[in-house]
Amino acid sequence: MLVQKANAILRAAREAVEDRSGLAVWWSGSAVDRALANIHEAELLLLQLTPDEELAWRGAAVLAHGVHHLGSEDPRLKLLEEHLRENENTLDAEFRELALGVLHAANHVQESEIARARNFRDILLVSFVITSLIVAVFIWSGYVNPTAVADKLCFDPPNPQDPSQDIHVCPVGKPVEDDGSLEMDDRAGGADVVLVALVGMCAATLTGAASVRHIRGTGGPYMVPLGLLLLRIPIGALSAVIGLIVIHGEFIPGLSALDNSAQIIAWAVAFGIGQEALTRMIDDQGNRVLENVRGSERGFDLPPPTFEPSSHVPPPPRRRLHTALKGRRRRRK
Repeated sequence: MLVQKANAILRAAREAVEDRSGLAVWWSGSAVDRALANIHEAELLLLQLTPDEELAWRGAAVLAHGVHHLGSEDPRLKLLEEHLRENENTLDAEFRELALGVLHAANHVQESEIARARNFRDILLVSFVITSLIVAVFIWSGYVNPTAVADKLCFDPPNPQDPSQDIHVCPVGKPVEDDGSLEMDDRAGGADVVLVALVGMCAATLTGAASVRHIRGTGGPYMVPLGLLLLRIPIGALSAVIGLIVIHGEFIPGLSALDNSAQIIAWAVAFGIGQEALTRMIDDQGNRVLENVRGSERGFDLPPPTFEPSSHVPPPPRRRLHTALKGRRRRRK
């Protein structure tokens, strides 16, 4: 019966991995979660089916998995560690139920860790979409109503030839023909917003490439580092546009008018790079999330126990373990 159940669970895990239902399944991560849950259930069944003579060496693997995901104060982990320490790291058949409890608890914690990583990935993607839509609205408003946003990216510095008059400088100077001569059209438009946003994106991409060394990779199923890099692009565009609007509003003392379009673009680059102060905090949170997704490639918070006989401190009596396990069985009954 247990063998048939294990085969059915493994088939369900294989079907979940091969599921190609569409974007909704990929977004929700339900296929990955379903496959992982079925694999964990199969592991529990295999541990129940393991013969007693082969069970002896499964204790170390269960303990290692428990140390990865359970806290050091977990009572089940303490009992298993105590048994393995006094039994030369071999697992007795009468402690099979204890090993099953540790493995089940560790699997549940691992599933929760991966779920938190997926939720953080979803937050990054939603933030990327929303920020990109805001940038698109800024660009659209530049074409529909230039005085709304595009004109705020232009400045009125004094005319060097006639200080009593001001000139209108925009990020993009469009050449137009007037009476047979080419002059620069100083009217604001959607092209100005596009240029400023594009420059901010390029600057954010450059700083993002430089900050890759600080982003920790992961062996998990969700691409959290990629989401952190993608989020920089629209934030850089938004920082460049909003930064120039702040300068135009004379919010920064002593900086109210930029003399030419090159200075405007240079400040757009500076604000695009300045988004790193915000995204660095998001990177730190992403690294903390990835640190909680523990696996076999990660180190141990606590070293696994080893059998070290000591002549000074005798090992705890096995009767205490038997009493604890009997108490647990009695409470379950």
